[in-house]
This record gives sequence, structure tokens and C-alpha cells, in this order.
Amino acid sequence: MNWPINWYDLFRGLHIVAVIAWMAGLLYLPRLFIYHIKHSDVTAVTDVFKVMERNLLRLIMNPAMIAVWIFGIALIVIHVRDLEGWKFFQEPWFIVKELGIVGITGYHHFLAVRFKKLQRGEPIGTESFWRKINEIPFVLAIIMVLAVTLQFGQN
Repeated sequence: MNWPINWYDLFRGLHIVAVIAWMAGLLYLPRLFIYHIKHSDVTAVTDVFKVMERNLLRLIMNPAMIAVWIFGIALIVIHVRDLEGWKFFQEPWFIVKELGIVGITGYHHFLAVRFKKLQRGEPIGTESFWRKINEIPFVLAIIMVLAVTLQFGQN
């Protein structure tokens, strides 16, 4: 059978799958940091956490973040070319979404820097600190999803 491909829907689906994987990592890595810090006096345990943290960041989070950006940009290109042109770049909902993406990407890099410090045995903060900031990506995700689904401020 010759099935036509709807590239926009395909990229949107892949974008969503990548977002799910990325968010899972962004929420889980700080939890690993908490357990790593909690058991920092037991080398055998911290060695296991080091492997888990490295695999999560390098094998799941980094590729997922790259995929989110690639498919997101592809969606923008298709949207500009085939749908509304450039006008949606000025929409408040789109600006909120992009600010959220920049925020989550910055948070990802913040975690990556802390990961490298922890791998070297340097302190990265307390368990309490990591418990408090662990919800940042989830709050940003809620804001972005609502911005996109409600498309508030649309002309």
C-alpha cells in the first residue's frame, strides 16, 4: 500500500515522545543526586549511582533533548511553510512556550554541570536543595503545555 506521510503529525508525535523521555530524565536525575548525596560515605553505593547518573544523562537525557529541539524546529519550519507563516512567532502562547524551552534547556545544563562535579567527588548541594528544585521542570512543562493547548492571546 502507498500510505501518504503527514510529516507534521509524524514530527509532532516524535517531538512528544522525546519530551516524555527528556522530562523523565529531568525529574529522575535530581532524585539520583539525592540518594547519591545521602550515601556519599559508602563508595560501593556511590559508584553505582555514578553509573546510573552517567547513563541517564548520556543515553537518555542528552539524546532526548536534542530530539526535542530537532523535531520542534522541524514543526516550526512546516508550520511557517505550510500553515500560518511567521505570525505565530508573535503570539503570547508561543513566546511563553519558547521561554519555557530555554528554561528547561538551561535546567538540563545546570544538572549536567552538577553531574560532572558529583562525578569528581565535589559537593553539589544538600538533599534538601535537590528536593526543592526537583519540581522546576514539571512546573515549566505544565506552563508550556497549557500555553500550547490553550493558545492564549491568539489573534
